[in-house]
Amino acid sequence: MTTLRLLAAKSNIPTTTAWCLADLGEARGKHELFTKQSPRRLKVLREHALIESAISSNRIEGVTVDQSRVKAVVLGKSLLRDRDEQEIRGYRDALKLIHEQGSKLAISEKTILRLHRLSRANIGDAGKYKAKDSDIIERSPDGRVRVRFKTVSGRKTPAAMRELIGAWRDSIDERAVYPLIAMAAMNLDFLCIHPFRDGNGRVSRLLLLLQCYHLGYEVGRYISLERVIEENKDRYYETLEQSSQGWQEAKDDPWPYINYILYILKTAYREFEERVGQTPSPKGAKAEMVLSTIRKQAKEFRLIEIEAACPGVGREWIRSLLADLKKTGEVTCQGKGPGARWRYHRSKGTNSK
Repeated sequence: MTTLRLLAAKSNIPTTTAWCLADLGEARGKHELFTKQSPRRLKVLREHALIESAISSNRIEGVTVDQSRVKAVVLGKSLLRDRDEQEIRGYRDALKLIHEQGSKLAISEKTILRLHRLSRANIGDAGKYKAKDSDIIERSPDGRVRVRFKTVSGRKTPAAMRELIGAWRDSIDERAVYPLIAMAAMNLDFLCIHPFRDGNGRVSRLLLLLQCYHLGYEVGRYISLERVIEENKDRYYETLEQSSQGWQEAKDDPWPYINYILYILKTAYREFEERVGQTPSPKGAKAEMVLSTIRKQAKEFRLIEIEAACPGVGREWIRSLLADLKKTGEVTCQGKGPGARWRYHRSKGTNSK
């Protein structure tokens, strides 16, 4: 039995979860107001979110691309150099499909298989359920290996996915489970079923974005949910492990993972409000993204680290901004060239109180 079915049979919602749902309802209202009042400010945010999502979701799974190639791979049409670049562009294609046709894409097996095929760049068994069992293995630094979670067998996967889709449709039609809770619970069930040989994490994040669109929570269009998840990756794995224990026996506690997903949405909405509220123009939006990244640095940093956190922003542009901040005393620099070490001084920054 899926977590969705179990939740439908229970009516109690933890107080923390209830407060989070209330906050998200308020955040969605503010989001709609901002998008109506400031449509011209959002273009840069959309482009930035697309780049960050494609890079972060793949990076969580160990798929990376050279920093100098980010814009060409995600936004361009240039020839790709290797499989990692193919998968990142494939994820880009899946994101564009959701952004452009989200309201028309049903939450169905067909859609999930299509998202897997795109995100895996049509390589190998892309778009097909796993043919063999594939448990989640944890490898310790000392070389020890343990089965962290025993997933649904390959033979039973198609039936498990049909049951999951059916539970989602019933939860939405009957409103037996609050929609956002149902969304997070389905994400947990999907990861526990583990329907693909590879790419389960990426598809789970694409499915999360699509379901957010269906429920009217479209912050992922402007703030990368994947990047927020990557920034909270340790908590992601911790809550997933907590909530997956006992899943096969229908004795799991889904609330740690559900609350984590709601936290990710709240964080994205808070960042959206901060960025749009401080952004006077498209040009200013890019500046604010870089400034926000610099002002988060608690220790010394290098220019390349800011560049990695702001994909799509040119190195010379960041260098020029750092030079301006140096003149005002907001940052100081030791050394020259790419190896120079910068430090942000909070007492002189505009974020200080």
